[in-house]
Amino acid sequence: MLFPLVFVAVLLSHWTLLRLPYFWDEAGYYIPAARDFFKSGTLIPQTTMTNAHPPMPSILLAGWWEIFGFRILATRIFVAVVAAVALVGVFRMVRGLTGVGAAFATMILTAIYPIWFAQSTLAHADIFAAAFTLWALSFYFLRKQDPETGEPRDEAARDRIAAAVLFSFAALSKETAIVTPAALGMLELWLALRSWRHGGKTQTGRWFRLHLAWAASLFAPVVPLLGWYAYHRYKTGFMFGNPEYLRYNATANLGVFRILLSLWHRTLHMTTHMNLFVATGCALAALLMPGIAGRGRLSRGVMAALGVVLVANLLEFSVLGGALLTRYLLPMYPLVILLCVVEWRMHLKAWAGLGALTAAGFLAGIWINPPYAFAPEDNLTYRDMIVLHQESVGLIATRFPEATVLTAWPGSQEFERPELGYLDRPVKTVMLKNFSFEEMQRAAEDPGAYDTAMIFSTKWEPSPGKTNLGRRNESNDRKYFDFHHDLRPAEAARMLHGDVIWQGARKGEWAAVLRFPRSVNASLR
Repeated sequence: MLFPLVFVAVLLSHWTLLRLPYFWDEAGYYIPAARDFFKSGTLIPQTTMTNAHPPMPSILLAGWWEIFGFRILATRIFVAVVAAVALVGVFRMVRGLTGVGAAFATMILTAIYPIWFAQSTLAHADIFAAAFTLWALSFYFLRKQDPETGEPRDEAARDRIAAAVLFSFAALSKETAIVTPAALGMLELWLALRSWRHGGKTQTGRWFRLHLAWAASLFAPVVPLLGWYAYHRYKTGFMFGNPEYLRYNATANLGVFRILLSLWHRTLHMTTHMNLFVATGCALAALLMPGIAGRGRLSRGVMAALGVVLVANLLEFSVLGGALLTRYLLPMYPLVILLCVVEWRMHLKAWAGLGALTAAGFLAGIWINPPYAFAPEDNLTYRDMIVLHQESVGLIATRFPEATVLTAWPGSQEFERPELGYLDRPVKTVMLKNFSFEEMQRAAEDPGAYDTAMIFSTKWEPSPGKTNLGRRNESNDRKYFDFHHDLRPAEAARMLHGDVIWQGARKGEWAAVLRFPRSVNASLR
């Protein structure tokens, strides 16, 4: 009964975003992969480089397109459906643990948290994995333990099966989602061992069997994920995607200093990023106050499970992933918000005031950028980036349809794939890694390869002279996380000996079109 209301709220709050062209990893992988499955039924992408991501998002998107057609609006609405399902899962989980008031507060704060809000209509795999993970956690938390004692309940096997199936779907949406059931499975094995050691107590045998049963259910999602990798290896010869993808996201990240630095970044992402510090700061302040009688904590079992899940994800994404994208942590933000809400309720009768303060901070974060560099997809900055790309791509497609365009990813996809929504017919491109000084210098060595350029900001960062909290870490971020400064249009034009014929800026995001008047030798044959 709650789902239609939540879905309508998500849809209306994203109304102006529903027709935006595809963006970032949507354009680079997820939409092309899903379209390949939609067109030919192949689970291995044919028109984009396969990186061994599991196929569940492609299957779900293709099924939706089969009913409503391959249209951007249909895709955006479907992702809004998935986001609404995830939010209802949050409500179900929190209501069973702490009550209806806290459930509504956690659900609403999750929905308006800037990262979640931005991802709620973007067809990245993370929102699919988050929906399945949160629903699986609702079965795990509500059926596994008694809310009062924290001890296992004698629930039906169907609850364990539901959790196993949902965690399997999460892992088949995004492979990294497997860490959550695996971590909980290890916790259940430890609890089973502890029960075995206390063999003299009554009911110990039943608890031991229940913990083992839950451990089996939580490790079960590994099987379909391994099945997918075996299939991918059979089809492509690579188990974990192409070697360059594996190097960038795993094998190149195993240095101790890099892991510790990433752990620091991830800790900030999970506690302070995009005004999350308002919620966590209020929770820390509440801890200094005496508790209110009758408002107990979450049970020890639930707190242990929450801690294990958060720490496991924190450690996983400190090792895996070449880019520090915050959407990888998408299922974790509702859990952090839940812990904050619980602390507010325990120590303050008027805890709703802290909820309102946090909501104000989250809403501000949707539009107001923090004083450090971040990915545009962390709030509505991504819309500014898309609008600028629409204008620059449209200008080139209209005035120079036969141009060869120098640009970087995802601009190259926007020119080459009309189905992404930026133009009607493909335009040839020459691709750079980014718009740093080094890459521009490389482009200047071969001026005859292109006659036009579209350059743009690849990340949001504070303007020169403004407060920048990340400036101190730039050298390490450049070395370990591919951080760079994009050359501005005038600088790029001077280096490449061209003219800036158009440029635009929106709240710190910018894009420009450069044209190069070349002298060439022509001959008749």
